[in-house]
Amino acid sequence: MVKWHPSMDILFSCSYDNTIKVWAEDDDGDDWRCVQTLNESNNGHTSTVWALSFNSTGDNMVSCSDDLTIKIWGADAGDGYSSWKHLCTLSGYHDRTIFSVHWSREGVIATGAGDDTIRLFTENKDDMIDGSMYKLLLKKEKAHSMDVNSVQWSYGEKRLLASASDDMTIKIWELACIP
Repeated sequence: MVKWHPSMDILFSCSYDNTIKVWAEDDDGDDWRCVQTLNESNNGHTSTVWALSFNSTGDNMVSCSDDLTIKIWGADAGDGYSSWKHLCTLSGYHDRTIFSVHWSREGVIATGAGDDTIRLFTENKDDMIDGSMYKLLLKKEKAHSMDVNSVQWSYGEKRLLASASDDMTIKIWELACIP
């Protein structure tokens, strides 16, 4: 997967090699170069990275992987968002590969996985008793009858989430409220 940063000319790629790479244009404008690699050595994923998404301001990124984790990354704005650091890892929420992740403009992270489920996460603004920066907001077991390969939030006024599956269906979900 490749994805442009929402406000800068920086490109991100994720891959079978368990990495997320950050790409920027060379000074001469003719070529692009990798300016950062997020991998296991800097708290990255330990297996295939399938997807990534940005929050509405572009200063945080979320990624998902075959290693059954969701990772949140924060940018150092001082150098133009080309330096990213691991903020937290969410694990134990899916039993099979997490194929898709998307961050809504309102801050809700949706995941779709090979366990046929969709999970929604939101920032943990409570006392953070368990120390986690994010908490599970909603789990939809058997959202589809087969792998959920893609989730995508609408950019419109309604809080709509689309999901696509190996069961050859696309479903539209509406999130009624965010606590």
